[in-house]
Amino acid sequence: MTTVESPPDTSSKAPARSAASLVDAVFRAREISIAGALVLLILGTYIANPRFLSDQGIKDLLLNASILVLLAVGQSAVVLTRNIDLSVGSVVGLSAFACGKFVAGTDHGVLTVTLLGLSIGVVCGLVSGALVSFGKVPALVVTLGMLYIIQGVDYWWAQGDQIGAADVPDQILGLGSGSVLGVPYLPLIALILLAVTAYFLRSYRSGRELYAIGSSPEAALLAGVPIRRRILAAYAFSGAVAGFAGALWLARFGTVVADNAHGWELTVVSAVVVGGVAITGGTGTVWGAALGALLLTTIGSVLVVLKVDSFWQGAITGALLLLAISVDRIVNVRMTAALRKRSARHGNGA
Repeated sequence: MTTVESPPDTSSKAPARSAASLVDAVFRAREISIAGALVLLILGTYIANPRFLSDQGIKDLLLNASILVLLAVGQSAVVLTRNIDLSVGSVVGLSAFACGKFVAGTDHGVLTVTLLGLSIGVVCGLVSGALVSFGKVPALVVTLGMLYIIQGVDYWWAQGDQIGAADVPDQILGLGSGSVLGVPYLPLIALILLAVTAYFLRSYRSGRELYAIGSSPEAALLAGVPIRRRILAAYAFSGAVAGFAGALWLARFGTVVADNAHGWELTVVSAVVVGGVAITGGTGTVWGAALGALLLTTIGSVLVVLKVDSFWQGAITGALLLLAISVDRIVNVRMTAALRKRSARHGNGA
């Protein structure tokens, strides 16, 4: 007697594949629209002032965006878990001043400064992450408190002092001003970190679990995801990136004071949300966050080129943030409705 094997039942996988395709399509469209707006903004400014796209103008644009892109990548890992880190700006300031104080008048190299910045950032990130993940304290309260604590420590340490470029070793300054094949080092560093983080989030289980936590903490817990450890790791990563950015800030500008990067935390969050990473967690990519950072930086440069009052940069950033949150809400509602309809049609067909 011949046994005929029935084909495997793939019907249950169809809605999942359909949902994944729909989500991917939505966020690809979001990132493409941001890239299109960025291109139009640059072309419009070039028409008004051709010097905007000179060799030096392009280098300045990339250099100005590099540190914000780095911070947006780190912040994205936290926001994906349905949390937030408002301490990144103060961590950059503390790291930059600490690195400057440490190398002033010495011959310390890039590796030493980088490790110091990373260490400071990791410690700050672990403190915030432990309070949020294990202490169950709301992320907004924890990171806002850390912001003021770190700023207080920085101001107390600095006592109004500043580190001048003349005190910083040349090889460290060379990291901020040097280039390879005409491309500055800092944008290349930001691009490498961006690509590695994007690959990790997409290809590794621990990276995908950050999305699972943000989408539904209850479901992630039932699936066996170590939520506390993942959130702690996300904050440690965000802190490490902020500390590293502080070391690069020293290399980029040479002169550092206690309030470097003051107020940048809101700009970083705006870049992430404008770039398509939902403030409610679970969706978005670091590529979109980087585009959001580049868009906000470009807007600032455009306002300077067009001699527009710098006040409008904050107003435009706030407007884009509100627009992005509104768009996320509308997209989520419509996407949920569309997925329900597809599931219903599939169920009826079965």
